[in-house]
Amino acid sequence: MISGILLALIGGGFVSLQNTFNANVKKRVSVWTTTALVLFLGFAASFVAGVVSEGSGLFSFQAEPWFWFSGIVGVGVVACVTQGVQILGPSHAISLVMVSQIFFGLVWDGLGWFGLEQIPFTWQSLLGVLLISGGVLLFQLGPKLDQKRSLNPNAWPIKPNN
Repeated sequence: MISGILLALIGGGFVSLQNTFNANVKKRVSVWTTTALVLFLGFAASFVAGVVSEGSGLFSFQAEPWFWFSGIVGVGVVACVTQGVQILGPSHAISLVMVSQIFFGLVWDGLGWFGLEQIPFTWQSLLGVLLISGGVLLFQLGPKLDQKRSLNPNAWPIKPNN
């Protein structure tokens, strides 16, 4: 379990780094050029790593045929997140991506879709998603609230009369 947690944390770091890089590439070329470049380089790197580590086993597919097309979903991931990072900045875009992933992961688990074992939906799951969403909302709105307070120094905190 610890190795799974570590891998997930490292993966999150990679996602954030990749999206930041992608947004910088997107400043100079179109979103589709960025997406093609990212996915082509990802294909090349994973192909080489797969051949080195698995040999001919790399070409033994055990999944349902429709799952083989997840790379097409990756086009949507790269295109949407790259533009989101460019518009909102990395921390804001990634925090929203995280909430979306948690929500949809909870839905997929609860329904047992896409070959996943069905995990019952509980009030603790709902509370967890609401708490994380509230934290992200606070993170998103915090700077705006601070800015409003600095523009109106009498608004908050209330200063005592001298």
